[in-house]
Amino acid sequence: MKPILTLVFTLFFAAVTVAQRQPQPSQKNETKLFDPGSENAELIADSVIAVYALFNDKARFAQIRRTMVETGKKTVTKLDGTSEEIGYTKQVIRGESLEKERIRIDQNSPTLRYSLVYNQGEIFGILGETTFSPKAEIIVDFENEIWHSLEALFRYKEDGSKVSVAGREKYLGVELIQLDLIDRRNRKTRYFISAKTFRVMWLDYESGGVKYRRKFHDYRLSQGMLVPYRTVLWAGDRKIEEVNVLTVTFGQKVDESLFSKS
Repeated sequence: MKPILTLVFTLFFAAVTVAQRQPQPSQKNETKLFDPGSENAELIADSVIAVYALFNDKARFAQIRRTMVETGKKTVTKLDGTSEEIGYTKQVIRGESLEKERIRIDQNSPTLRYSLVYNQGEIFGILGETTFSPKAEIIVDFENEIWHSLEALFRYKEDGSKVSVAGREKYLGVELIQLDLIDRRNRKTRYFISAKTFRVMWLDYESGGVKYRRKFHDYRLSQGMLVPYRTVLWAGDRKIEEVNVLTVTFGQKVDESLFSKS
């Protein structure tokens, strides 16, 4: 953990400890922000957002993240056990909700270079100067990446999603809160959140009868945002994808024409 983040958490939890020792004037069981024992799902979700935003207010959080440019390497493991490394650049213009989001991922593998675009609900591919309709499985994987994500939790209110506490468990001595999110199309994601730091350790979802788990590692600071620089996706007990972020930048200009078919 970076020194500044360590200091933030130390000062914050010290303040919470002191506050919890003070007598409550009217409500003995009043729920407070960042209470690790809370079962208030929205309070937990909002606490996660506050941690990832390093306690910036909502307007500041939205302003910083209005655009994003991310570069990295993705390693995909195939059914035969062989793997392929793909370089990528991901560019995003935030919308009022995830449905209004604009996302473009340019992928460069040893055998193929193409782009996938999500433009306010529409998905298409670009190969050279030609647009095409991706295969159904590619569309499903792209949608899963969008709707079963940290971003879906950050934007749960704007998307009209519902959150609920599913339970708690301990993993390697760490107490985890299980938070379920169900969006307006009934897609369900379960987030496993550290009750101590309010970071998401991993998330689970099901698609096409397969259970997936995406784990988040190597959290770092980027322009006042907390970002996992390494994620690993599992299908059942098989590791199918690892993403390593090289750079991530928020707030820079992104050309809107990148998300157009013409």
